Amino acid sequence: MIKASLKVLLLCLSAFLLLSGCVVGPDYHPPKTEAPAQWTSPLAGGETNHPASLAEWWKHFGDTNLDAFITLAVRSNLDLRMAEARVRQARAERSVAAGGLWPSVNGSASYTRNRYGANQFPPLSGFGFDIPLDYDLYNAGFDAAWELDVFGGTRRAVETATAELGAAEFDWRGVLVSLLAEVARNYVEARGYQQQLAIARHNIEVQTEILSLTRNRYQHGLSSDLDVQQATALLSTTEAQVPSLETGFQQAVHHLAVLLGQAPGALWHSMSAQESIPATPPVVPVGLPSDLLCRRPDIQHAERELAAATSRIGVAKADLFPSFP
Repeated sequence: MIKASLKVLLLCLSAFLLLSGCVVGPDYHPPKTEAPAQWTSPLAGGETNHPASLAEWWKHFGDTNLDAFITLAVRSNLDLRMAEARVRQARAERSVAAGGLWPSVNGSASYTRNRYGANQFPPLSGFGFDIPLDYDLYNAGFDAAWELDVFGGTRRAVETATAELGAAEFDWRGVLVSLLAEVARNYVEARGYQQQLAIARHNIEVQTEILSLTRNRYQHGLSSDLDVQQATALLSTTEAQVPSLETGFQQAVHHLAVLLGQAPGALWHSMSAQESIPATPPVVPVGLPSDLLCRRPDIQHAERELAAATSRIGVAKADLFPSFP
């Protein structure tokens, strides 16, 4: 009888071990994409399959002001903070999903101090009894539960949470890439408008002197009225360019301040001093098309979302089977 019971127990354990290795639902396999081996047109910077140095790409411009703005944007941008919060949320959700693989333990304890009324019991001192009026009451409880993940529903849930965590991280990276690009673009545009304004104002000074000389020549009969009208029209055309350039500079500075998590006019004083446009790097080698696809955060985010959707199929299928708490 003992041997037969042991055999039955071993068979049951073996069956549970075999079932615990079952995971319903499809297994995820990354999609295979074919990309061209090279670009269709020749590139000035050339092609390379070496790892691209993108960690601090903005430093190739050699502008200390741009470096400071980039650092401030990474610390202060509100959209980037929201993306970081979503990453922390995804990490917490994965911890919750992984907790389903382990037993859940609950415990409770209580203590009360009680006292009976003085007239609740009749006097029994004559019979040799002395009932205390004060007493303590202790209560403790313990509960443990463990649901066997026989069909792999919890494991699929962990896979889903892991994929969603990766998607949140790539989403944060995408926000970071867009943020740094927008900061650099608006900074370069602001400096570009400054240079155009300086050139326009210098042209206005020169054209004002030319108009004065042309009028003087006309008054002395050395030129015609047509020359005066042409000089006046040229000066007016140049003066008309100044308001649009000033508006473009203000908009670029305001956009830059918003990207840095500040009020629109916060950078007006620091950006009012005229600076040169950041110099273009001499050579910008471009990677292969396949490497570019692997580096794009939006494509990596979509791939992780596909992995999470595939794992959810297993979670849904596991709900069709019985559970073993």
